[in-house]
Amino acid sequence: MKRKLLVQQWLAIGGVLVAGCLGAAICWAQAQSTTQSTARKPAVGTQTPAADAVQGKVLEYLRTRFGVPESTKMSMGPLHPSGVAPSFRQGTFSVGEGASQHSQDVLISGDGRYLILVNGSIIELHQSGTTEMAQRVREAFKIPANKKVSVGGFRNSASAEFQQGTLTVTDGDAPKQEATVLLARDGKHAIVSELYNMAVDPRQQALRIISTHDEPFQGPAQAPVTIVEYADLECPMCARVHDFLETKLVPRYGDKVRLVFKEYPLPMHDWSRTAAVACQCAYELNPPSYVPLRSLIFRNQQMINIANLRETLLNFGEQAGLERAKLAGCIDAQATQARVQRDVDEGKRLMVDRTPTVFINGRMIVGLPSEDAYYQTVDEILRSNK
Repeated sequence: MKRKLLVQQWLAIGGVLVAGCLGAAICWAQAQSTTQSTARKPAVGTQTPAADAVQGKVLEYLRTRFGVPESTKMSMGPLHPSGVAPSFRQGTFSVGEGASQHSQDVLISGDGRYLILVNGSIIELHQSGTTEMAQRVREAFKIPANKKVSVGGFRNSASAEFQQGTLTVTDGDAPKQEATVLLARDGKHAIVSELYNMAVDPRQQALRIISTHDEPFQGPAQAPVTIVEYADLECPMCARVHDFLETKLVPRYGDKVRLVFKEYPLPMHDWSRTAAVACQCAYELNPPSYVPLRSLIFRNQQMINIANLRETLLNFGEQAGLERAKLAGCIDAQATQARVQRDVDEGKRLMVDRTPTVFINGRMIVGLPSEDAYYQTVDEILRSNK
């Protein structure tokens, strides 16, 4: 059975993995090979009822956190001592069935509170220091030699077993890529992963973070269902999801749904941020023009390039009902850059690392696993509201 990362299986649905990755250099390497842990193999332990309860909690958290549809089978094998951190146990989490089944290792704290997804490998370190750690990360993820890798900024994490730092990958003048790296207390193991707190309901956490004030939206402000979409205008899957929301979901539910749009340009795309600035200019200059401009960009992605970008955006802006001169001035001055960055910063707090990522009343769906996944989520919320 192939072993793939959870993020590969669920956060890159329907699109090219590298194009959907925020940490492009790391994701590029993940796409080249299967995942194998390099840490010491855990000894076989005895499963207990308490461990069974922890497994159920992990599966429920992962399904909610990563928007895995209820119709998709999820399972988890026995838990064993991790060999990485004394109070953490290690297990294997699987998604799907048969030939489509994929697995990923996870570490779980003894109290069932903290979860670590083993992205790539558990990296063994022979010496202390960030230089060796950066080199081991490069080797583990096969990051090309022309990209600079650095690790630093370590501080205490929420778990006493790990320190938390930042892995940074840079490539010339391109925007830097960042990811969280966890360093075990023994100084001998590092993992590129977030430390997830399973005591916090991902839906409630999302609702606390997401702001819908002064954001472009479609539908009635008091609709019982709010769909918040973080999208990159250069992302093909984002275009598919936008078309689905615009032409199928909204007509199906009418005034029961409000769509809130967030800009989330990915660093590896060369024109998506400028397009996002243009869309936010449309919202500030003439709010009703925002959605038509956004739709025109999504529908015509293939004809847009960095050379014709400005002229194309101005032409689309006119079609959407904007004054050409005012839109040009706003784009050239990058007047809405702060609005775009506000959305990006918010998405990062939500740990959005693929586009599109959608939150339906706080429930995450990434990409377009199926149209039914959206319909079922909306229907369930409407039923619970009744």
